[in-house]
Amino acid sequence: MSRYPEFIALICVALAGNALAENHKKPAGHYGYGKPATAEEIAGWDIDVRPDGLGLPPGSGSVEDGEMLYETHCAVCHGSFGEGVGRYPVLAGGEDTLMEDRPEKTVGSYWPYVSTLWDYIYRAMPFTAPQSLTHDETYAISAYVLYLNDLVDDDFVMTQDNMASIELPNQPNFFGPDPRPDVQNTRCMKDCKDVSKITILSEPQPTEPEAEAVVEVASAAGAMAAAEQTYKSYCSVCHAQAIAGAPALEPADWESRIAQGKDVMVRHAIEGFQGDAGVMPPKGGFVQLSDDEVSAAVDYMLQQVQQP
Repeated sequence: MSRYPEFIALICVALAGNALAENHKKPAGHYGYGKPATAEEIAGWDIDVRPDGLGLPPGSGSVEDGEMLYETHCAVCHGSFGEGVGRYPVLAGGEDTLMEDRPEKTVGSYWPYVSTLWDYIYRAMPFTAPQSLTHDETYAISAYVLYLNDLVDDDFVMTQDNMASIELPNQPNFFGPDPRPDVQNTRCMKDCKDVSKITILSEPQPTEPEAEAVVEVASAAGAMAAAEQTYKSYCSVCHAQAIAGAPALEPADWESRIAQGKDVMVRHAIEGFQGDAGVMPPKGGFVQLSDDEVSAAVDYMLQQVQQP
């Protein structure tokens, strides 16, 4: 009689025993994958800055230096005076507008801490090349934005030591942490109302769209109108101003791109592309857009530049 099954069983027992022994050597919570983060890896992520200045790196930057850097990296979107271009945020002005129907929320009128300004510039700006600024450049641009809001003088130099001492006008209107105590309640679970006696008085009823609306959306004209709205809401942020190498809606700007074929253009628009003359973030940075919406926006732009 063959002893092969017994041999296989012995091997399985031995392997299981080795696996159990190996698991006993591992610390609690170890799942068998990954590796401890190095100090360098942690430092690469640990770049946040607190309002009291904790986390700020050594460095300095003047308003004078910040003006040149701002014009180079920021003005194309935010305007030379912080007034905002197109749909980009306004950075300066807005004093005494927070109680109005349409308040202007700027660094000078709304933001509570200078640390937020420094942290956001260093972490996410410029829009097409985030985290490309040095510490000194970030200090200088931050100082210049404060100057645009009349919060510092033209000879001001921001440093690691003095940033936390600058108080923005709207800081007193922010407070934290929440002073209210934590509350822990226990479910009652008695004398509950009989659910069978609960009456629903009304429920939302689905409505059928009108036939004309369905026809309009389904039509080519309706689809192109939707594509135009996508362009105006998202794509025009860069393409209307030819920012970061984005082609404006001019035939000459699109000749080489059209020669590549529509499929290549759509792929670059969806996946992103780094060229010699500029950069296209995936979906223009608006990742909430569907692939179909991006493709339709490309169709709209091609229609505009190919019109006779």
